[in-house]
Amino acid sequence: MNREQILRSVATPLTSPAYAPAAVRFTDREYLNIVYRTDADALRAVVPEPLEFDEPLVRFEVMKMGDVTSFGPYVEAGQAIPVRLGDERGEYLHAMYLDNFPATAAGREASAYPKVMGSPALRVDHAALVGTLDYGAERVATATMGYKHHPLDPAEAEAQITAPTYMLKIVPGARGPRVCELVRSQITDITVKAAYTGPARLQLFEHVLAPLADLPVREIVSASHVLTDLTLGGIEPVHDYLA
Repeated sequence: MNREQILRSVATPLTSPAYAPAAVRFTDREYLNIVYRTDADALRAVVPEPLEFDEPLVRFEVMKMGDVTSFGPYVEAGQAIPVRLGDERGEYLHAMYLDNFPATAAGREASAYPKVMGSPALRVDHAALVGTLDYGAERVATATMGYKHHPLDPAEAEAQITAPTYMLKIVPGARGPRVCELVRSQITDITVKAAYTGPARLQLFEHVLAPLADLPVREIVSASHVLTDLTLGGIEPVHDYLA
């Protein structure tokens, strides 16, 4: 195998990469979003500079994806933190747990999503929408929302999902990181099919390897249940920590 053939490869392992070089399109991607107030000191400990926040808010999300090009179906759960970079407001992606290895590998390698393996789920139980996250055999999060209680303006739902997102891109080297950047991404190709709001609750449980409870729930601010079709955007560096 010559140099040109090697450079055309997607990722490791060379002969059987974990994910395909395909644009990722999601059909009927379903969200449960719960925005809650947490402790400001806890946020300061995890939000990287030069990002800043105005209020100590966190968005816990569970996303059920039944039709995803190249990855197949999977479910994902995690935390996003409303932040600003200069005059732009967006979200810092703090944690993501999912049950699909190709999507985990691609999210970490090809982009900068903070993905690790877990066991999230999203289902309807009687009159409640229920999102859960297990790490191994242990429950680390349970979210409930009244099922389709009130319509939500589709434009508001789209604004929630298409906010710019910031992530840390870190590639290790022999003597420290080879790449250490803050990167930005944004969803622009989206269709909101349905959107609802209603009462919600969220419980987070202590786990040393899935420390969602380090950002404790102090007050539920809002909740939404959204169904969409969308395509993920690429990433662009906005701050180089090695410069």
